[in-house]
Amino acid sequence: MKFLAITLIVHRPDPATGIQKPTHDRFREVLDSAVLAEELGFDGFGVGERHERPFISSSPTVVLSHVAALTKRIRLFTAVTTLSLLDPVRAYEDYATLDHLSDGRLDLIIGKGNGAAQRSRISSSTTTASARV
Repeated sequence: MKFLAITLIVHRPDPATGIQKPTHDRFREVLDSAVLAEELGFDGFGVGERHERPFISSSPTVVLSHVAALTKRIRLFTAVTTLSLLDPVRAYEDYATLDHLSDGRLDLIIGKGNGAAQRSRISSSTTTASARV
């Protein structure tokens, strides 16, 4: 059995205080969680891609690159990469670079996304986004 920690990096106010911490602090928590996951023996750490609130995980390549720099062993997962929203050549290049920088620890998981909520924020039309799938 393998153990994987996954985050979509939710960023919303604390339910008890109503205070929302700075974005930098939320990212730092995610990075600290990845380091802790490795220390606890987890097999992998995954970052999903989302492009609407309350998520701040619009660039898993950047976050996972930082995780790779802070860790040595843990596998790095995309959970998932919404390829229909990305330029496929750029996605290939970015993830190939991440895989090289992490010494081959990347596992790329690709999905089409969750529909109109993401497409409408990034592409000018549903037809354009669908044509890229």
